[in-house]
Amino acid sequence: MSHVGVPRGTVRKRRSLALLTTGVLTIPVLAGCSSGGEETARGVPQDIAPAARETVADGSTADWAVDALPATFNAFQADADSATTRITGALLPTLFPMDRTGQPKLNPDYLESAKVIEREPRQVVLYKLNQQAVWSDGREIGAPDFVAQWRALRGKDSAFWTARNSGYERIEKIERGADDLQVRVTFSKPYADWRSLFSPLYPKEITGSPDAFNDGARTTLKTTAGPFVLKSMSKSKGTVTLARNPRWWGDKAKLDTLVFRAVAAKDRTQALADGTVDIADIDAATADRITLARRDRGSNGQPLNHGPGSEITPAQALRSWAQAHGSDEDAAEIAQAAREKNRKAVVAYATEQKALRDFAVRKSLEPAYTQLALNGESGPLADDRVRRAVARALDRQELAQTVLGPLGLPAKPLGSHLALAGQPGYKDGSGALGEQNTKEAQALLADAGWTRGGAAEPPKDTKAGSEAEKKGGKDDEEDKDAKTEKSEKTGKSETETGKSEKDGKKAEEDSTEDSAAERKKADRDFEDTAASRDEGLYIVGGDNKPGAPAPATVASASAVHVLAPARTAAAQGTVLLRQAGVLGEGGAVAATDKQPGGAAGAYAPVGTAAPAPAAAKGQLGKDGKTLTLRFVLPSGPGSQSLRSVGDKIAVMLEKIGVGTEITKVPDESYFKDHIASGAYDLALYSWPATAYPATDGRPIYAKPEPATDGSLLVEQNYTRVGTDHIDQLFDKAAGELDEKAARELMKQADARIWAAAGSIPLFQRPQLVAVDKKLANVGAFGFAAPRYQDIGFKNRQAAGSPADRKK
Repeated sequence: MSHVGVPRGTVRKRRSLALLTTGVLTIPVLAGCSSGGEETARGVPQDIAPAARETVADGSTADWAVDALPATFNAFQADADSATTRITGALLPTLFPMDRTGQPKLNPDYLESAKVIEREPRQVVLYKLNQQAVWSDGREIGAPDFVAQWRALRGKDSAFWTARNSGYERIEKIERGADDLQVRVTFSKPYADWRSLFSPLYPKEITGSPDAFNDGARTTLKTTAGPFVLKSMSKSKGTVTLARNPRWWGDKAKLDTLVFRAVAAKDRTQALADGTVDIADIDAATADRITLARRDRGSNGQPLNHGPGSEITPAQALRSWAQAHGSDEDAAEIAQAAREKNRKAVVAYATEQKALRDFAVRKSLEPAYTQLALNGESGPLADDRVRRAVARALDRQELAQTVLGPLGLPAKPLGSHLALAGQPGYKDGSGALGEQNTKEAQALLADAGWTRGGAAEPPKDTKAGSEAEKKGGKDDEEDKDAKTEKSEKTGKSETETGKSEKDGKKAEEDSTEDSAAERKKADRDFEDTAASRDEGLYIVGGDNKPGAPAPATVASASAVHVLAPARTAAAQGTVLLRQAGVLGEGGAVAATDKQPGGAAGAYAPVGTAAPAPAAAKGQLGKDGKTLTLRFVLPSGPGSQSLRSVGDKIAVMLEKIGVGTEITKVPDESYFKDHIASGAYDLALYSWPATAYPATDGRPIYAKPEPATDGSLLVEQNYTRVGTDHIDQLFDKAAGELDEKAARELMKQADARIWAAAGSIPLFQRPQLVAVDKKLANVGAFGFAAPRYQDIGFKNRQAAGSPADRKK
């Protein structure tokens, strides 16, 4: 198995082996760092057109669009993706799927019960299996399947190509219980997230040998245990076809056949209109077209006031007619061709709109959130003060409104890295960083040495980072002492809470008293214009320079930049797309919260980004260099809303004197070549929700560790910002069997992550799904896992229509 290999920041194969840390340290609670209370934020309900099973017809076929055919059906391999998760959910046992509130809920189709029956001297979980549960070959689901999966995933046998093993490495032994329907799992050390294990559960025929695990489950699943079985996969047609499982013991699947069809995001509107798919995740533009189509149902054949030709005024139409029938034959020919092209476009658009009337837009909030990532490995953002300044310049409410407001969804900024609104334990911890405050942001930058005239100053022999910003010519020993003194003096900036907020204001007043008029004038100069920003814009692959990355040509590139945590084993390169000092007693920074030094680099090859505008008015600088951050964004057609957010962030940063170079890159290289490799300063991407933050959040926020070759082992922490305290809180929570206590530990960890300002949650992603309006129990599921056996058409007449249309 291979992983993204980068010289400066290596991604670890193991998911969370750092959880093997044995010592549990006592961590003080980060006080005064919440701006909201627990359980006060309600989640947005799912929108799936729910219907009782007796009102749903038996039979027919439904086609569901996915971004691409799955690279593998083995959810534990590194290149598993969202299609893998979607399809295996209908084929394999999930013991504790998430419910509507984002909590794991026992699945009675597979389990009668599962609980911790012993805590001392070892944690023991007893699973009692549903006595009817069998694999599609007729064999009972039992302890041998649990044992085989544990041995494959525990990390002791490198012959198994696995992308994760968290939790499985804590298991000491698995035994048969009192009978064949009982499985007794004994842990070597406590594991709070034991419900995350054995989901999906594979048959021992797959997990019992490396060959079957590595290769056998990539293209087929001969043995399954869900409401459907895998019937076929056709690469030429781009389809995976599922059929009813004749041995399924639960509620019979309503559909005869469920087809997952690969349809690129840009082709979804056409696929819906021509009847190729019945269910598809869509963008806001397609949702608008469906809404308009349903609104125009009663237009009585009148021309549409939207789409091709709708922008032509009567005067323009008359002029076009005159040119097409004029005496100038050449001009007439050109005008006639243009009119014919427009006529065809109008007819095609009207035909599509008529077909789109049969669809409804189901909308909710996706169980994922978009964040601004700040790469703290090197450069200006290695200084925690600069990161916090960037974070405090952001108006997160405005950014949320930009994306969610037009869709009619609640536009509320997200307040946690480890839970979403509506999940148990959600608490707004953004107060650990502080609210948006331009003056405070400017004070932080001034304290870090970035000034209005700094770009014109000659370079000085200084070191990067907040602990080495000392002036004057001193020898190495004096420099070392100065760094220690500076660290102690600036320890207050680690959390920006309580007293430190007041201290920050005083620091800002002291440092800017003599330059208030200058800053006020500079702020006026920062009124944004599109032209000034575009001077620093470069699209990678947009020219034909030797060695430049090729332009995007992959038609199936998705605009969904959600990086799946290792537990879900989503292929980060395919999907494209989750740190902080804590004040010790007396205001000093705790030793375990000090940041690791960053390696040089963090930039893409020469030629990938244009220089910043030469005449950036009022831009901050230091030692002869301007404060300019490289902002990497995806260039795909479905990423417009993400780019709009990026543009707004750039304007917000200009107001505090921080310049940005916006670099737009092809979707398929966005993650691998930029996010994972660390070739960015600022970036926007998303993390999915989880019911197991202690397990899934650990590799995302783990403190990077230096490798023997000088690079950093970052796991999934692509911001490269972390602290020992955060790691210890995750480790302690992972072993805390009291759910309430574990949630409190996660809230403490979240506050520290906020204060470190490596990851700034912006908003929960919108979830828009186009669904044939006759289909029930499918759409925008929110947190909940689909119940595939309940999906179907509302009556037999409706059920026959789509199937006949496809056949």
